[in-house]
Amino acid sequence: MIANILIVVASIVGMEVFALYFHKYFMHGRGWNWHESHHIHTKGYFEKNDLYAVCFSIIAAALFISGSLWWEPLWYVALGFTLYGILYAFVHDGLVHQRWPFNYTPKKGYLFRLVLAHRLHHHTTERDGAVSFGFLYAEPPERLKAELKSK
Repeated sequence: MIANILIVVASIVGMEVFALYFHKYFMHGRGWNWHESHHIHTKGYFEKNDLYAVCFSIIAAALFISGSLWWEPLWYVALGFTLYGILYAFVHDGLVHQRWPFNYTPKKGYLFRLVLAHRLHHHTTERDGAVSFGFLYAEPPERLKAELKSK
């Protein structure tokens, strides 16, 4: 049981590391065609960028199936990926972008730091020049502001 919990926790941490690099180098690179919709105002509830979540959920589903049929640790990896997705939806879509039916913006603490870091990320609507690419980890806002000024 402890090994399974460690797999889940490692998967969540691993997803944040993966997401940071994927966001910085792919979404703001070759994948900008989908991600651009997230940096500009779009009509409607959904945006092209949401296709990334669909792709990652398909991967998680495949891991759940593979873990159920062949190698159980993959099931726990899929659980970690899914929990990361839930945390991402809560923090990114909920707190930062207010894509839920009620408004709540934290005024202090780490959740406020996450919101501020992501707002600084959206300081630019261009592919280049953004800062703060993590979703659950946020660098200190002072460092991000200094980085923006230097660009």
